[in-house]
Amino acid sequence: MHTQAVLQRVRLENTGVPIYVQLREQILRLLGAGVLRPGDQMPTMREVAVALKVDLNTVRHAYDELERLGAITLVRGRGSFVADPPAALNGREATAQTDALAKQVIATALAMGVDPKNLADRITALAGKETKP
Repeated sequence: MHTQAVLQRVRLENTGVPIYVQLREQILRLLGAGVLRPGDQMPTMREVAVALKVDLNTVRHAYDELERLGAITLVRGRGSFVADPPAALNGREATAQTDALAKQVIATALAMGVDPKNLADRITALAGKETKP
């Protein structure tokens, strides 16, 4: 079920953005949207490669990055699974992590020609929608 949800929603575009980055970002969006939940099994790398008609190593690169980010867990012989979210950070550690993420998002926005202040406004608006019942 989740395998099909992922494969049906992932679309590669000819934008100059590397395929593994497109795949990684789209899977992260599916996680954020709740399409994929902790414990859900991901499609196999081979299934993704065949469905998208891309090289297996490209998919492996995306999955490796998702694992490095802590978004998925690769279990040899069983597959890839959506990871449990990490425990909330507190104090200085939380501030440092938040600052690092904010700087990364600002840099990405600037590289894409997006005004970081407009992006911040959209994030605030979207975060407000997520918390409402």
